[in-house]
Amino acid sequence: MTDMHPSLWEVIGQSDQSPICAFDHEYRLIGFNRAHSDEFFRIYDYRVQIGDVFPDLFLPEQAPVIRGFMTRALAGEVFNVTEEFGDPDLFKPYWDIYYAPLRNGDGTIIGAFHHAKDISARLRAEASLRGAEDALRQSQKMEAVGQLTGGVAHDFNNLLTVVKSAVEMLKLPDQKEERRARYVAAIDEAVGRAAKLTQQLLAFARRQTLRPETFSTNANIEAMAEMMQTLVGARVTIDRTLPGEPLCVNADTNQFDTALVNMAVNARDAMEGEGQLTVTVRATEGIPAIRERPAVDGPFVAISIADTGSGIAPGDRERIFEPFYTTKVVGKGTGLGLSQVFGFARQSGGEIQVESEVGVGSRFTLYLPRVATPANIAELAAPVEVETLETTPCVLVVEDNAEVAASTVDALDQLGFTTVLATNGNEGLREIANDAERFDVVFSDVVMPGMTGIEMGREIRRIHGGLPVVLASGYSHVLAAGGTEGFELIHKPYSIDQVSRILRRAAAGRERKAA
Repeated sequence: MTDMHPSLWEVIGQSDQSPICAFDHEYRLIGFNRAHSDEFFRIYDYRVQIGDVFPDLFLPEQAPVIRGFMTRALAGEVFNVTEEFGDPDLFKPYWDIYYAPLRNGDGTIIGAFHHAKDISARLRAEASLRGAEDALRQSQKMEAVGQLTGGVAHDFNNLLTVVKSAVEMLKLPDQKEERRARYVAAIDEAVGRAAKLTQQLLAFARRQTLRPETFSTNANIEAMAEMMQTLVGARVTIDRTLPGEPLCVNADTNQFDTALVNMAVNARDAMEGEGQLTVTVRATEGIPAIRERPAVDGPFVAISIADTGSGIAPGDRERIFEPFYTTKVVGKGTGLGLSQVFGFARQSGGEIQVESEVGVGSRFTLYLPRVATPANIAELAAPVEVETLETTPCVLVVEDNAEVAASTVDALDQLGFTTVLATNGNEGLREIANDAERFDVVFSDVVMPGMTGIEMGREIRRIHGGLPVVLASGYSHVLAAGGTEGFELIHKPYSIDQVSRILRRAAAGRERKAA
């Protein structure tokens, strides 16, 4: 590359279409090829000369960068960098530059060289490809949002139609008691279906509030056996292969049971009510690569439900976990069951896998992180008894919505509670500060202006540790992200009977501790 080897330089250096230059320990150019001369002229409007101090030819803000690279090469380092060099008023390409030291016969470093390639076109192409991919993902996302919105609107409008019709009929005079009871039952059922629909959507979006606890997957499946048989029908045989030792996970047990039910119902429909369903639980040391996610190492429990049904076509297999997407005929499915399983698995740190062959059957495998089996696993599975209260419980109701507050207080009063109402967290704390001993339990909404129910609960726990707090929420991003922090949680819309049982249980616990 220098005058020492002109013939070799002409053959190798000058034939290379990418810029090459060599420099000594004083950063002076000792050789360059024609491409280097041409490119430097293109980007800086200057023809380099042997003996030029190379960094001094760059713009002031670029000179320290190139000097730093040259220093590393002169110290013996071999490396590649990607950098932008050039006069912005002329050209400022991106370069992929290779640096290496030059050594003489005894290995002493006498200088260094760099070999640069203009990669601007490649980067532009990659950026264009990324833009196209982003546009495609956005298009797919909007399509999914459109499908989701349409499905929600369709289902909720159906439910609202039932409620509105029933309310209008209840307004008519001289309705027979039998008809009135039927209309009230229709409203109650529609509200329940709407609440379930909301929970399924939150599950798919991984925004539900989970209440993780340690439990044995085998024990839960054994406990669900009778219900699952009832769901799939007598013509479906259920075979369970469970390990002898409990395999425990830390997850929301109710959502786990719901996932089992959804997978079992999906299998029943695929078999058209007749066939064999196989439930298998096993320990595994990882999750295989599934869809867009790479393989994950670690202890997991794999819960599989296999059927002998019709199988799933490859095109449908990619979409079965999308909300409202279903291959079933109209009226046979909402398309939300498997999306609930998907959301529950992801939010719990696991995954759901589907394997299927058309005409043979399908296997759905739910992976959940495995935890050590606690010593008191038998006690954890025991039912919790609700104690009988010896006094009338006093409840501090904290709710900012006037309509919800009025209906809750009225219902609790009729069920034998003494109630005090506060419209926000600060007001609730003031009521407790005035006389904490009069309250047996606090029942609070989570989402309120100013102080949230969680924040108020923390303060109550800090100052009045023995006073139980029960929270209620339709949805809260705080709960979805951080959990309930140990507070009892009731999901809206709640039944007043459910609220009564939970409040009485909490109050009984406080009464027992006081005794």
